[in-house]
Amino acid sequence: MAITRVNDIRPEMLRWAIQRAGSNEEKAVKAVPALKGWLSGEKKPTVIQLQQFADKFHVPFGYLFLREVPEETIPIPMFRGEAAQSEHFDLNVYDTVMGVRRRQDWLEEYLEENGIDTCRLVETVSLKTPVGETVSLLREALRLEPRWAFSLASAEAAVSMLTRQMEYEGIFLVYNGVVGNNTHRPLKVSECRGFALASKTAPYIFVNSADSKSAQLFTLIHEAAHLMLGVSAGHAGEETVSHDVVEMYCDKVAAEFLVPAIELRNVWNGDIRYVSRRFKVSEIVVARRAHDLGMLPDRDYRAFWLEYRKRPVAKKEGSGGDFYLTSVKRVGRLFAIHVRNAVNSRQLSYTEAYNLTGLHGNTYQHFMTNNI
Repeated sequence: MAITRVNDIRPEMLRWAIQRAGSNEEKAVKAVPALKGWLSGEKKPTVIQLQQFADKFHVPFGYLFLREVPEETIPIPMFRGEAAQSEHFDLNVYDTVMGVRRRQDWLEEYLEENGIDTCRLVETVSLKTPVGETVSLLREALRLEPRWAFSLASAEAAVSMLTRQMEYEGIFLVYNGVVGNNTHRPLKVSECRGFALASKTAPYIFVNSADSKSAQLFTLIHEAAHLMLGVSAGHAGEETVSHDVVEMYCDKVAAEFLVPAIELRNVWNGDIRYVSRRFKVSEIVVARRAHDLGMLPDRDYRAFWLEYRKRPVAKKEGSGGDFYLTSVKRVGRLFAIHVRNAVNSRQLSYTEAYNLTGLHGNTYQHFMTNNI
């Protein structure tokens, strides 16, 4: 049987695909030895080899036949460090954002067609709205009083409670530390801690589950503030002070929601670790809050900050656990309920449901039957 070789593949497109995946030629050739001949033009890949290359470097097969490199950008601003928008393109972040947007697109159509109530928080405030007023609106919507976290055992319990309350309010949530279910494609905290996709019909918040629980807590409220403003964006990297006006506003909302000034004054004893455990937030959030409120002198804050920066980055423990419980977070309970209902009412095919959830066949059936 004759072997079909692809003659119209340009080496430039292969190099672009390698760079797009965050790799380089040396590493790529080690992974795919035949690639060396393709890049030099001395040899041509077979269709099967090219498909395997596309799978390995996470590029749509058809893109490799293009004559020009396509322009791809993450469709929302992703603020890093000092809230500077990076020109860096991270494929894992891009694929994650686009995956959530596909779910959102389907949800918007489904919810509108079926007249299902949606979240009322989106676009309810502006940058001119006092932070305290925004916090009050959010607390009322989530049915949480200022000391809501004090009685909880841990930051993990606080994240779980916020998740439930936000889903009750109609906010769709996703927790994931990898792209889809691919554990070989980790989502780095330095590239994405979380993001919000604003929509009056199907607002979404994504949280990087590889981040620490206390950081996830801050991300949840920060992104909720984005939804209230109606502004889609994400943030990544170190916990630093932002200079973007929207990011600054969302940070202030998160700080006041999680560490209310009046409550901090009541419990402040100078012990940052103790206070952080009361509010279930990170020590840096407490230190910055106390400093901003004039309770922690400049010298003490600087000393703490220098010590804090030397600590190893806190991460969630392990990546194991029950696959189906993990899938509830990756798919999102509220989203899964709508998918299941749409399938049951024949408004969505099983194939479409598999593609939306990333779960297939018996795995999908077990997930929906036993976990949703």
